Amino acid sequence: MIADRFVARMTPADERAIANERPMLPTPALVGFYFSFRSAIVLIAARWFLLEPQMGAAAGLAIGFALLLVVAFQAFGVAEHPLHRMVRIPSLRWGMAYLTFAGCSFAWSGAVSLPASFGYWCGVVADVAIVVLMLRVGPVEAVAHSLMKGFIASTCLLAAIAWIMPAQVDLRLGDPDYFNTNQIGNLCAFSVLMAQYLMCRNDGRWGMAAGFFALTVMRSLSKTTLVAFLVCEGLLLMRDKAMSRRAKLLIACATVAVGLAFWGLYESYYDVYTTAGNQAETLTGRTAIWAYALNAAMAKPWFGNGFDALWKVMSPFGPDQFEARHAENELLQQFFAYGLAGVVLLLAVYGSLYRRMRKLSRGPMRAMLVTILVFVLIRGLAEAEPFDLLLPLWAITLFGALIESALGSGGVWGPRTSLPASDLFRASGATR
Repeated sequence: MIADRFVARMTPADERAIANERPMLPTPALVGFYFSFRSAIVLIAARWFLLEPQMGAAAGLAIGFALLLVVAFQAFGVAEHPLHRMVRIPSLRWGMAYLTFAGCSFAWSGAVSLPASFGYWCGVVADVAIVVLMLRVGPVEAVAHSLMKGFIASTCLLAAIAWIMPAQVDLRLGDPDYFNTNQIGNLCAFSVLMAQYLMCRNDGRWGMAAGFFALTVMRSLSKTTLVAFLVCEGLLLMRDKAMSRRAKLLIACATVAVGLAFWGLYESYYDVYTTAGNQAETLTGRTAIWAYALNAAMAKPWFGNGFDALWKVMSPFGPDQFEARHAENELLQQFFAYGLAGVVLLLAVYGSLYRRMRKLSRGPMRAMLVTILVFVLIRGLAEAEPFDLLLPLWAITLFGALIESALGSGGVWGPRTSLPASDLFRASGATR
């Protein structure tokens, strides 16, 4: 009787909400949590447990390898998407070519510690392998959405930690050595885009989380990330025909209000930036890094200096003896590390992903994926990663699989709805 009365009182909106509910897969969610949370593992090890930073970095890699073993063990059985079909995804093929070339570059790499650098390369390979194995035995959309939810949950925790940490001398969020403002800003901006993707796919309500992340990006004072975020969000608002003008106006007004609320902070930061800032944190310092990386790259223009060849090789500079970890520009970073071959591979990876995006029908999914790529490209003008791409190879693999699934018969595989038998990927609280 109670059940009958409950069903009778359900509105059409309730029925649509249940129909749109996606199953939560625990292991992909755990993997997504790790992909975000590992950014702060070195901070936790060094500041909270007073360990050497190398111990924190090793712990982060060890957790990743342990997750790979767990996923590999539970991925045995009937494949939802066999590997020989998955490697047909263009972005995955080019990503594998990029990783292979990066591995081969150890033969001529100028890295200070080849064993340590090899460990970082293995970490990137493990990330891609984890995603590939999960997609092999799980429904693409369920795996991808669960991973994004775990990533968002972890970023919520890290953003809260960033707010309660003491501000830096120049008023920015984070710890300049182990969890800096650029990392915080990037994690939050990427999580906003993930939350918007989930909302455009009718998978949950993420408005409050997205608002919290956007506020943290504004507060972080990460200049490049903030510019890239505002530009791509502005483009998304202009292109989104499904959103009402009233909603767009409210978002624009809220953005202006937040900017005005932080205006005093921005003015103070500008004063510090232009008067007391050191060369490593100003455009002049970044220009010096670009000049060094370009000169070193031109000395080896075909195959570059190898994986992780900038760290501890470029001389420290500035009053605080800043040591550059990468070239502060993604295209220049690939040119320095892998020469013209790296530039070609970078363009091929991003280009193959964009070409597949273009094959999607016009709609929210295509708009969101293009927005994510635009965010990465703008941020790449003044940022880079020492080991991976700014759009991580695991994310490229995930988005590539989502695109192929959405393309249906026009892609590598059609959409699948059945859940695999593995306990790893059984949905928790799934509605049938």
